[in-house]
Amino acid sequence: MLQPPGFVDKRFPDHVCRLKKAIYGLKQAPRAWYTALRAFLLSLGFVNSTADASLFIYQKSGSTLYLLVYVDDIIVTGSSHIELSNLISTLAARFSLKDLGCLTYFLGVEVIPSATGLFLS
Repeated sequence: MLQPPGFVDKRFPDHVCRLKKAIYGLKQAPRAWYTALRAFLLSLGFVNSTADASLFIYQKSGSTLYLLVYVDDIIVTGSSHIELSNLISTLAARFSLKDLGCLTYFLGVEVIPSATGLFLS
């Protein structure tokens, strides 16, 4: 690894900078964001799914919440609307997020709610 052109320190030509915080757009940024999100969710009482590292499950007082992370998109669902609202506001207090409302498309799959559940097309 070399110092960037125009920013070479003549006293320490072999030294490079070490980032303490990932900068958006760098290779480390997605991993740093996921690590921070994962630590935050675990502190709230979520557990990582053993089947999928991007799925987090929260179970308490008869309510269950599921949170799925895909790159920088998050899908949240659960059995309690109150718990869902609390989770979204807690996430918004810690991370910059935009609530896009009910899920309609995800990874090219159309999601249609029905009385019996969700229809994926």
